[in-house]
Amino acid sequence: MDAIEKAIRNALEKGNAEDRAFRERVYRSAFAALDRALQANPGVTVEVAIKRRKAIQEKITEIESEFLPAVPNVGLEVDAPAGEPAATAAPAIEIGDKTPSPAVTVDVAPPASDAPRSRVLPVVPDIMPDATLPGAPAIDMSVPASSGAATEVAPDRDEQRIRGRRLPLTAIFLTVTLLAAVGIGVFFAIQTGVFKTAAQLDTAPPEAPPTVEGDDFTPADGANAPAKPGAADQSRNWINVFSPTDPTHVAAPSDAKAEVMKDDSGPFLRIQSGASGSAVAFDVGQGVLEKLAGKHAVFDIIARAEDGKDTQISVDCNFGELGDCGRKRYAVGQQRNEYLFDVQFPDKHPGSAGTIAVNSDFDKQGKAVNIYEIRVSIEP
Repeated sequence: MDAIEKAIRNALEKGNAEDRAFRERVYRSAFAALDRALQANPGVTVEVAIKRRKAIQEKITEIESEFLPAVPNVGLEVDAPAGEPAATAAPAIEIGDKTPSPAVTVDVAPPASDAPRSRVLPVVPDIMPDATLPGAPAIDMSVPASSGAATEVAPDRDEQRIRGRRLPLTAIFLTVTLLAAVGIGVFFAIQTGVFKTAAQLDTAPPEAPPTVEGDDFTPADGANAPAKPGAADQSRNWINVFSPTDPTHVAAPSDAKAEVMKDDSGPFLRIQSGASGSAVAFDVGQGVLEKLAGKHAVFDIIARAEDGKDTQISVDCNFGELGDCGRKRYAVGQQRNEYLFDVQFPDKHPGSAGTIAVNSDFDKQGKAVNIYEIRVSIEP
């Protein structure tokens, strides 16, 4: 017994199934339950909805046929069979003349061995559900998960043909989307110069390698951006912060080294951080900080790596009441170069001197760096 038939029969058992009016209310309740199920599932197609409605109508027709009276079998006999008991034959009926007519017999109670009683299947119309069904039990058209049954009707060939016609539309949509994506990619490639010819490429000598790699570094635009390393404006009014000729304002921790040296490039202070990553501190006098208070200043560290040992340095600042400069990182190569960073100082009294701490090897591999000068200028 499928789910539809079971639901209707369960509803009939809740009332007087012999009452035709009650049965009609049950049938209407079944159609109403189907409509609610279809409305709750907008993904069901029109074809599937029609097949479900026809399935209910067929089950109602089958169930209703059980409540119709049996139609007796009617047979025509010309001659009564030999040995037939007289009680089973009906008298001949004469119609107007004396001409013999074939005898008509009616089987009132056929034996059990005869053919089963014939039934007339009722014609059940497409009953529409009422807004309210007084006296009709509720019908649940859903199928329990444990039953294993399903009221889904597989799509017929018409629905399959409809789905088949949808495939070309999907293919067209995917093709248009792919072409649009390719077009956008080509547009951006042209804008970014990917397709430049060799004649259009920049053949100028390479610039000095970028060295700024600060943890809190944000590229600046406009006039306030500091100059690139190696491009400091010599016309600035520089204030000296450190010179190797006066190393007394340098402090090196116990596992770090600071030594004044000289070669063809001039005098410098070679610093080497310890295994703990300790930095060498350079004093920034209180008088210098007083000149920088409330100003936008650019600091310049002139340095290069030890021969054959490129390194990465990190720079931290402590300007007391005037704050700090954030952590900066620079890749230092074999060429003497300038490593710049700018600071916007608050307009307050510094109260004391400050420091600039330089770690000669951010990777803690014991590499050294030569410091030629540290200076600062005030931006106009």
